[in-house]
Amino acid sequence: MKKDSANGVWDRSLGDSPGHVRPHSGLAFGKFFTFILCLIGLFLGAPGSAIAQTVPLGPGNHTRTLMMGYLQRSYLIHIPKGHNLKLPTPVILALHGAAMNAQLMEEFCGLDETADKEGFIVVYPNGTGAGDLLIWNAGGLQGLLAEGDTDDVAFIDQLLNDLGTLVKVDAKRVYASGMSNGGMMCYRLAAELSKRFAAIAPVAGTIAIDESKPKQPVSVIHFHGTEDNLVPFATSANNVQSFLRFKGVADSIQTWVKLDGCRQQPKTDILSKAGDELKVTRQSYAGGKNGSEVVLITIQGGGHTWPGMESMVGFLGKSALNISANDLMWQFFKKHKRK
Repeated sequence: MKKDSANGVWDRSLGDSPGHVRPHSGLAFGKFFTFILCLIGLFLGAPGSAIAQTVPLGPGNHTRTLMMGYLQRSYLIHIPKGHNLKLPTPVILALHGAAMNAQLMEEFCGLDETADKEGFIVVYPNGTGAGDLLIWNAGGLQGLLAEGDTDDVAFIDQLLNDLGTLVKVDAKRVYASGMSNGGMMCYRLAAELSKRFAAIAPVAGTIAIDESKPKQPVSVIHFHGTEDNLVPFATSANNVQSFLRFKGVADSIQTWVKLDGCRQQPKTDILSKAGDELKVTRQSYAGGKNGSEVVLITIQGGGHTWPGMESMVGFLGKSALNISANDLMWQFFKKHKRK
């Protein structure tokens, strides 16, 4: 893997597998260098640190690492084709699901193509875990699993600070989307980091934290299939594991309708066409504080999938190919800037 002209940024397009940084002077040096960074994080008290950036990133794919105390974290960045380095640019964070990682999420959701077409930056953060099987601390874990959880809200906050040294970010147009556990993390970010996000787009992921107390409104567009067998549309004691607690779709939507101060009666329209295999409806709760809005996209018969993308494995259920989650969320995001 070759190093970018920008310090601390590694170009994934030049041969190595994405999401893995190979030190340029051998394994021993890499371990020593990581150890030194850990000491800096621990003893200088820095909540997050990264190598200084002096040259803006150009179009293409890049990997960035930063230290959160003693823990090295990483994220992937896709800069769209034709990107103007001088213009403030909107950013979408795309959060992977449980037992996934940033590289797999990039392939899974297809947001790079939409970014190239529409001109926004996509960031794929990595959670924590064993090897490439990573997870987000989105809340909801019970018992021993809830002990010693990583502070992923602090990580995302620091990531956004770090990203601002690499590209010119439009701070009023920062958004988050995510799949499953990543969608649950979106809800946590909206509740606990509302100062950074204008809107979120969870896909097949609901609220997993006990309380949501945002300091300002955050708009929501939520995608969910009625036949999702991993994060059920309606939760009950019979379809949720005892070690994990999360809300159903209706509770999640109503929570944010109330938090944002939206009208209780939604406007409903049908996005699918006659003869489509899966019927898709949209319920829009408008009139929220600062122009905020909550929208639910329901895929009748849809599974634990990303609308517009083929299902990766059969047991996840059917995917709606008659709509595009990427296009619909971007249309929604364009309407909502942080006040």
